[in-house]
Amino acid sequence: MRLDGRRYSNNVEDRRGSGGGGLKKIGIGGGIGGLIIAALVVWLSGGNPLSVLTQNSNFSTSTEVSGDYTPTAQEEAYANFAKQILAGTEDVWTEEFKKMGLTYRPPKMVLYTGAVNSACGSQTSAVGPFYCSGDETLYIDLSFFDQMEKQMKAGGDFAYAYVIAHEVGHHVQHLLGTLDDAHQQMARSSEKIANQLSVRTELQADFYAGVWAYHDNKIFNSLEAVDI
Repeated sequence: MRLDGRRYSNNVEDRRGSGGGGLKKIGIGGGIGGLIIAALVVWLSGGNPLSVLTQNSNFSTSTEVSGDYTPTAQEEAYANFAKQILAGTEDVWTEEFKKMGLTYRPPKMVLYTGAVNSACGSQTSAVGPFYCSGDETLYIDLSFFDQMEKQMKAGGDFAYAYVIAHEVGHHVQHLLGTLDDAHQQMARSSEKIANQLSVRTELQADFYAGVWAYHDNKIFNSLEAVDI
């Protein structure tokens, strides 16, 4: 992706190295959705998407992080990349909401390692990137990008950007009322219907990620041939 000269979002909180704990609660968007995106990338590349979900069992589930944590140069590059992509989603969705006569309220992004506390409870990095509507925040352990590259063979900056845009898609659903409505319907539905609603919610978040990609490229000429 072409990101030179692009701004960085200020809506980022860095909790790397702080750890997390508490009880898991219901109400997140994404999570396993991040793995589904990676599986889709593998499939489009001619690989076996089931291998991605199988390898998820090997992901780190540690909830303890050293207090003297020092990020690697690669992780810092990922962090700066994530801030630029989040800024791009802010620019695109601010304009798209304005077209609908609405005001876009950007989400916050939290960078963490190992485990993190949110308004939706505690999660480990094993769940993958996720969005919590309770605090309008998307959470990501940047090691997920390394896992996409090394374990899933689904690397590439546009693939990483799409993961972030997918979680922002859940935020768009929340602002439009779709996400909360889906959660309410799932809570009073059978397991089969709830699963179908969950899949539809994830697919719509994918659609919104595609909306972002289209407009981001139109504004910034950000996509290169290799991204496609």
